[in-house]
Amino acid sequence: MLRIAEIAVADPEDIFAPARPGRRRAKSAAPKSAVNVLEILAFPRWGRLPDAVAHGADAAFSAGAGLALFDRMLRAGDDGSEPAFAGALRQRLALKSAAACSRLARLREDEAALRDAEHLAPAGAPASPAGRLHRLFRLFGARSLRLHAATLIAASDLLELQIAAATVEGLAVALQEILARAASPLAAAAGASRAAITVLSDGAPVEAEILALWLADLMLAQKLGWERPVPLLATAIAQPALRRAGRRPRPSDTDWGDALAGAYALAAPEAHGLAGDLSRRAERLLAVEPKLRAKGAERVVEMLVSDDCVSPARAAKVARLSDRAARRLFDRLTDLGAVRELSGRPNFRLYGL
Repeated sequence: MLRIAEIAVADPEDIFAPARPGRRRAKSAAPKSAVNVLEILAFPRWGRLPDAVAHGADAAFSAGAGLALFDRMLRAGDDGSEPAFAGALRQRLALKSAAACSRLARLREDEAALRDAEHLAPAGAPASPAGRLHRLFRLFGARSLRLHAATLIAASDLLELQIAAATVEGLAVALQEILARAASPLAAAAGASRAAITVLSDGAPVEAEILALWLADLMLAQKLGWERPVPLLATAIAQPALRRAGRRPRPSDTDWGDALAGAYALAAPEAHGLAGDLSRRAERLLAVEPKLRAKGAERVVEMLVSDDCVSPARAAKVARLSDRAARRLFDRLTDLGAVRELSGRPNFRLYGL
């Protein structure tokens, strides 16, 4: 397997773009940082696909409308920044994407199993194949990914794809060229995924397809100017409306551009609806934050709006709380209706928006 050390990368920070200054939520941030709920909820009927067949001009129009509304939501924070819950949104979509790709790869883990494996496993524990898929999409929750060879190696490493260094460098250059000349974000995403599947044609087909889907979201974010990519394409690519002659679309198909537009047309309204739900929940959490007296509560609130879920053990470690204090804090947040317990278990619980 090709490792990142095998290619000339001066600094691991080359994988990520520098964080933009002034983006962190101020310590005294009020609930308004969670973004206006009505703006999030207003996804118009005309922006959705008019029938059960997602292809052609209707799909392209709906994809453009959905992405435009989603783009507006991502810029709805203070001074045009991302809203407070953007991290939780990305990681919840990452979980959904990983579960969908696990089904493509015929793996057994569902969302609950993937969530447990990521948030309850001991630090440094090796991930399962499905767990690596989850971590692949969770990369989008880090700082802005660059279209560099190091990014491609980090992603292919998680998929256990063996790619020669020269091939990685060539693909990185090709992606930069596609980004520069593509006439639209959808064209850039389609070109990136098609280029990846062509280059990786000799590799494991399902893993190569997953990397192509991942790169499409990365390219889309680059073209739209988002701070970080959002996992969208994989959440919808296997939906029945996209199937042709009983077969799901693949990046190697001649009509891949139409299928990709259809997938984004289906994914954007779902992600927009999830954003609306998380907006309301984040607003409630930020509203009750001043009532919390536990030392380190502010740090726990930041963790909750930044991730899919948080375990009391991790919260205790990061916020420097005792295990008992962390559990009591989550009990208090649950009683206030600010968070939900997501595992449904009496022990090893996980909490999130």
